Amino acid sequence: MILRQKELGAKGEEIAARYLKNKGYRIIERNYRIRLGEIDIIAEHGQELVFVEVKTRSDVLFGSPFESVTKQKQKQLSKVALDYINRTHRHNRPARFDVVGIEFQEGGNSYQDAKIELLQNAFDLCYSN
Repeated sequence: MILRQKELGAKGEEIAARYLKNKGYRIIERNYRIRLGEIDIIAEHGQELVFVEVKTRSDVLFGSPFESVTKQKQKQLSKVALDYINRTHRHNRPARFDVVGIEFQEGGNSYQDAKIELLQNAFDLCYSN
């Protein structure tokens, strides 16, 4: 069964949240959205504030999940993360960006059918044009 893109993304985010919790992350917020964009998951891992981008694929025709986190996407995520930090007054917390890549095996759409990869410290804060 091929899931539509939006359903695929939502399913991937559910799986990523479960995976991160199992890895010791504490989920603070999901789908933090402002005019500039959205961050899929905001969590704490140890003392660090972690902004997580989730990329889900049902096949690799368009490349790996990690390839889609382009420099432009990194800039957008950075701006949204800075907004979150300012709104929540978390200026003195160490923070990082992680990416969770999820690839579903053919016909699969559950946790057991997913290949899950976590890339911690995937990129640095990017805020220049």
